[in-house]
Amino acid sequence: MNIGIIGLGLMGGSLGLALKKFPQKYHIIGYDHNKTHQKEAIELNLVDEIYSDFEDIKKCAVIILTIPVDAIITTIKRLKDTPNSCTIIDFGSSKSKISKSIPKEIREQVVTAHPMTGTEKFGPTAAITNLYKDKVMVFCDKDKSGELQRGVAISLFEDIEAKVVFMGAEEHDRHAAFISHMPHAVSFAIANSVMKQEDAGNIIALAGGGFKSMSRIAKSSPNMWEDIFRQNRENLLESIEIFNSEMMLCKKMIEDENWEELHKWMLEANSLHDIL
Repeated sequence: MNIGIIGLGLMGGSLGLALKKFPQKYHIIGYDHNKTHQKEAIELNLVDEIYSDFEDIKKCAVIILTIPVDAIITTIKRLKDTPNSCTIIDFGSSKSKISKSIPKEIREQVVTAHPMTGTEKFGPTAAITNLYKDKVMVFCDKDKSGELQRGVAISLFEDIEAKVVFMGAEEHDRHAAFISHMPHAVSFAIANSVMKQEDAGNIIALAGGGFKSMSRIAKSSPNMWEDIFRQNRENLLESIEIFNSEMMLCKKMIEDENWEELHKWMLEANSLHDIL
């Protein structure tokens, strides 16, 4: 089965590595507008070959979009003339706008999914063999996808050892705002707050594990995350507002020297790790 991966960065490259465990089942074809990414993908053995003509990628049995969310919307519209037997899967981090933008001619061919995994790194050199192993793969609006496409996608997700979860696109976007998108906004804010108050020498000398952990994802691609923030704007604004209210509560307890209540507030936060 020819698998066409559009976008050969962290997500696409890692997918190629995961599927190359099945050489008798999958032939991995890469497509990326970045010539350097094309070269690196071949050198790193992320794909079996590169297609430079977009029309050729349309001939693949499965086409997977591992590109920024705005580019997914544009690219899906270019796939309107793919054969009915083709399965198109998008890996975008926001789902509602993508789902609504899919041309009706190919709606049943498309599976809207979101792998809940990743790192702050990007590009083909960031690819990781087991990036998807034991990670949640959210399959959104599954009833809008055809029976063939559902089966192909789930089989592929099982091969990369992802855990498939089903939910609606709008439900996904609200959950993702709190669990993924808002934490990225907070990390960017932490990094900017420190950079505006401290010089590089002090940051290097004093930054411990806590700061490094909280600021790590601030190294994520601004191009990708700007698109995600734009597409999930309303849910993200709500999550930031709720986060800000918690910060103001913390500030008030410190101002009032209400240490007992502050302690209880911290204990409530500790309970998150009983879930995780």
